[in-house]
Amino acid sequence: MRKLIATVFNYSLDGLLADEGTDFWEFCFSLPENSGPDDPAHLDFLRSAYAHIMGRTAYEAIARSMTMTATDHPFADILNAGRKVVFSRTLKTAEWANTTIAAGDTAEEIDKLRQGGDGHIVVWGGVSLWLSLMRLDLIDELQLSLFPYVAGEGTRLFDGDPKSYRLDLVSSTASSSGIIALQYHRHR
Repeated sequence: MRKLIATVFNYSLDGLLADEGTDFWEFCFSLPENSGPDDPAHLDFLRSAYAHIMGRTAYEAIARSMTMTATDHPFADILNAGRKVVFSRTLKTAEWANTTIAAGDTAEEIDKLRQGGDGHIVVWGGVSLWLSLMRLDLIDELQLSLFPYVAGEGTRLFDGDPKSYRLDLVSSTASSSGIIALQYHRHR
């Protein structure tokens, strides 16, 4: 059965995600790890994913970026060629190549994706999708990039929901810029 791995980028010490237009957003994308990620292991992780899943808002932002404004970004070729599934009950068509829309029951849609082999599925976001998957206890692993920054403004990822969610630390690695890559497995 395929593992569901949620990736959380641009996360501040005070528990906020970088919202576009904020000082924290500017800080995040001023760092080389974000503006031009080149870690071979991370690129291989993304390239080897069975599927990349996201909610509608994340899908629209990432699709626009990877196909129009950031086509030279190291993730662009991977995501443009990869299988993508967007979870949405409002989106009717998906223009981005290799994209399907999952509009049914979230747990059933995830179960279909998990069947048929080993490997992993990358969850890109957004917040509503992450929280939905956490409430349903479907996430197997969480990979979080913690930035050396107190944002003071932004979107709170964990805002009392889910109420309790125990994780086991697998690894932590600090970059030269002070970003800490944290990898947790869901405690079962």
